[in-house]
Parts: sequence; C-alpha cells; structure tokens
Amino acid sequence: MLELLFAEIAKEVELTAADKALVQAAITPRKLRKRQYLMQHGEHFGEIAFVNKGMLRACLKGEKGAEHVMQFAPEGTWIPDSFNLSEDDTALYDIDALENAEVLLIDREVFQQLLQRVPALEKYFRQVMQKRLNALHLRVINYLTHFAEDKYKMFVETYPEIVQRVPQHMIASYLGIKPETLSRNRKKMATRKKEEPEL
Repeated sequence: MLELLFAEIAKEVELTAADKALVQAAITPRKLRKRQYLMQHGEHFGEIAFVNKGMLRACLKGEKGAEHVMQFAPEGTWIPDSFNLSEDDTALYDIDALENAEVLLIDREVFQQLLQRVPALEKYFRQVMQKRLNALHLRVINYLTHFAEDKYKMFVETYPEIVQRVPQHMIASYLGIKPETLSRNRKKMATRKKEEPEL
C-alpha cells in the first residue's frame, strides 16, 4: 500500500528500513468516494494527506457559492500542500475527491515527531515545500502577466494528466478565468492546430 509513497520519497532522499517502519506506523489509510469531502472549511483538521489513488482538489467558496480551486492533487502528491502546522488547525478550505480515492493520513503531531526522529524525512518535506513554493510563484506570475489562452497552454504543458481527468470549469476556476472564456480559447487553439501545415 505504501509503494507509491516510498517511491516519491526515494526521488529526494533515502530512507532506511527502520525509517520506513516509523513512517508506516504513523499512517492511517482512508478511502473516499467521488465527491466525498476529506475536510471542509472551518472544521478541525489536524492531518496531512498523501494521495495514493485518485484525484483530490482543494477549493475556497466565494460569493454566491462560486468555487476557487486552489490545488489539484493526483496520485503521488500531498494535500493540503501548505502543511499548515500552526496551533490553529482549522481548515481554510474544502478538500474533496474528484474520483474514488485513497489517501494516507498522518496526524500533524505525529508528523512533527517523525521529522525529529527521521532527519531524511525532514529533508524530503523541505524539498517538497521548496518545489511547491516555486510552483506557487510561477502560478502567480502566470496569473498576473498572461492572457487566458496562454494561462491554459501553460497549464496543459505543466499538468497534461490533470487536463484529461478534471472538468474544464474547474480548470477555469484554477486559472482564474470564466469557463466560457476557457471554452472559447480551447476552440481557437483547436482550430489553429487543424490549420497548421503538417511537416
């Protein structure tokens, strides 16, 4: 069950058999049905989750129930990606399953203990956070400096597997554009592609 988790960790650091045993003891698996919440805004949520199977998303609810997608989390990713470990563990947004999913949960207090007992794991999470911070900076730059079509192109190039698995209106929400704008730009891109001469 933990093969994917250990494979992801191994991309950054090497864990000993004893380290792996400590990680395994800290994990609680949980299955989610499609559309089932892992957490909802305002709830107590003192865990972080590794997506072992399926796809999750984190989103905020805005005015008139509008959703603002903060993160998509396919297999092999952590959610929430902020690892909020402050004393206030009130959920800032909703996390739900876009597909039937399985997550591996770690209680945040146990997580802190793990980081102290397994130095390689602390290094792994530091590297994960650095990558997430860089991705967030690029997302903000993309949001502020590009038009809708370019935002979508960059999303497709960066997350091709997500494009195939997530409804277009959610991608539009993630990009901060209206669904009809995304639809219009996708049609323009498809038309342009058909008109390109074959090499």
